[in-house]
Amino acid sequence: MYIKMGEKIRSLRKMKGISQETLAQYLGVSYQSVSKWENGVTMPDVCLIPAIASFFEVSTDELFDFNRMETEKRVQEICGQVAEYRDEDPLRAEKALREALRQYPGNEIILNNLLYTLQGEERRSEAVEICQTLIAATKDDEIKYDALRILAENYKAMGEYPLCRETLERIPEIYFSKLEVQAELLVGEDMFRPAAAQKHLSAVTLCDMLLRLADYYEEKDNAELAKTQLEAVIRVCDALKGDPVHEEGSRVFEDYYGREAREKAMKRLG
Repeated sequence: MYIKMGEKIRSLRKMKGISQETLAQYLGVSYQSVSKWENGVTMPDVCLIPAIASFFEVSTDELFDFNRMETEKRVQEICGQVAEYRDEDPLRAEKALREALRQYPGNEIILNNLLYTLQGEERRSEAVEICQTLIAATKDDEIKYDALRILAENYKAMGEYPLCRETLERIPEIYFSKLEVQAELLVGEDMFRPAAAQKHLSAVTLCDMLLRLADYYEEKDNAELAKTQLEAVIRVCDALKGDPVHEEGSRVFEDYYGREAREKAMKRLG
């Protein structure tokens, strides 16, 4: 694999008409490192691969001469399987995703999923590095904005509040979602599924914002306004109790997010 990737990098570099030094400067490595890659001695660090692909305007699959369709299908299968236990067993999920990265080095989807498993103070530096790599290299807006969000979360946890604010400013303000537009413009079954999904997502967001506003009012010693926010959380959760189910996972709000939000509100109301 080293030789194949090295040959690909050399070929792309010569097609672009640049030197090893120019490529090295862009990637922030020494030209000796680029030389070793091209000669099949070593392989680029996994976090550099998306940046190399972005620089040459190719996919990471092309760097490794993978079949793109087959790779995407397999990667989605792996990440879908891992997502089923990622929250309950992040260490197992991390192990599985790192094994997948050995098979598909630098794959942006796998790296994005790996970010969700890097928990704890000792993992923040790696999470920040992966986020910065994805933000700089990916052409997928969904991955980029998710990486910006996770990067901001890590900066806040590290006590870097100004960097957190600065990072969040790089996320564009979007006043509608794909699901909302689908629900607005489509009809029948095409409308029903996105409308039902957006309803639950909106309920989760509404409860989160009400709880955050309750925090704010409590910090301002306004107990009455804090109380109104917490009571609104309970009303939202009660309103969606027993909501019709249209597919597996539709009870996520009632069985998990809604129940958790209601319990938080009830506890704070005493």
